[in-house]
Amino acid sequence: MPRTVVVVGASLGGLRAAEQLRAQGFDGHVVVVGDEPHMPYNRPPLSKESLLGSERSVTAEELATGLAFRPRASATGIEWRLGAAAARADLRARTLSLADGEVLEYDALVVATGLRPRRMPQVEPAGGRHVVRTADDAARLRAEAAPGSRVVVVGAGFIGCETAATLHALGCDVVVVEPFPVPMARGVGTDVGAALLAHHRRSGVRFITGQGVAELRGTERVTGVVLDDGTVIECDLVVESVGSHCNVEWLDGNGLDLSDGLLCDNDLRVEGRPDVVAVGDVARFPNPRFDDVPRRVEHWSLPGDSAKRAAATVIAHLSGEPLEAPPFAPLPAFWSDQFGLRLQSFGSPGLADSVEVVEGSLDRLEGGAAVVYRRSGATVGVLLVNVPVARHPSYRSLVLASDQLV
Repeated sequence: MPRTVVVVGASLGGLRAAEQLRAQGFDGHVVVVGDEPHMPYNRPPLSKESLLGSERSVTAEELATGLAFRPRASATGIEWRLGAAAARADLRARTLSLADGEVLEYDALVVATGLRPRRMPQVEPAGGRHVVRTADDAARLRAEAAPGSRVVVVGAGFIGCETAATLHALGCDVVVVEPFPVPMARGVGTDVGAALLAHHRRSGVRFITGQGVAELRGTERVTGVVLDDGTVIECDLVVESVGSHCNVEWLDGNGLDLSDGLLCDNDLRVEGRPDVVAVGDVARFPNPRFDDVPRRVEHWSLPGDSAKRAAATVIAHLSGEPLEAPPFAPLPAFWSDQFGLRLQSFGSPGLADSVEVVEGSLDRLEGGAAVVYRRSGATVGVLLVNVPVARHPSYRSLVLASDQLV
């Protein structure tokens, strides 16, 4: 009897998982379930060039279509169930219930449900508040972000800073509120964060650091934010960039550790279950390139890397053959565009205990800088700012050269 693999999540991770199942020889039934009505599309541009589009009336469908991934040649015979959210999984019975009441049976399950934006605890007012995660989010924000609009961006992580830079380019008056002393400190460290803060301020965005939002003002629409110290910032829009939640609630009741995504082994099996794997930023797994601590990685490179290993794990299980593969040790990578700066990172800078600028200067990032991040003397990450692409491989190799798989 033909086997069925159900992939839950129709973003990049789900697409790559389906492609890899076919590329590695699985000829059974592959079903991809996604809560959005769109085919998988590229999300990073939503806070950058897509938000800058010239047409304020751009629709979510137009955005998603313009950013849609082109499936690889191997991705044939895949059934797409779009606009069908997963409601509940019964891992013992191997069934998946959809929000519309349909129940799917499977032989193996791939979890690729990713993240959703965390929201501020204030319930009211509802109008004028935005997040940036989906094409629908970006279309709604673009429709309201007129030149001259007063915008408060709450949170100065990568999405918050990218969105602030883009809205400023659209002619908005932008204030960023960040409870930590510098932006992006968790990802790049305090020294680089301070340099990025200075660059944003020189570029025209006002930053208020060391403060959180205590209250939102307005009735139907937001008219201002009140900071922890009582300062009131009047505004027309608020962009909430305050972190994310893993989309794992549909797995409740199966005895899983859902405290931070899905706990997986190095082959991406969910808590040792041979028929359930996770891919992308919902997977918490040990990367022996660094140590044996399970971590989630929210970088664009991980969906593709993890999908390849997860597909191999599933196929080995369904065929009854042992999985013969080296340790799964992906090299995380991300990039970000902010006010003329192109940031490219390899490795995991957040694990470092020391930081060294080996090229350029943090004083004026426009001129370029290369930063090396080390832990116990070993290079665990590099960050390149406006460094020519031709030189990226040599810096990437620094992380690979210090690799000592545990």
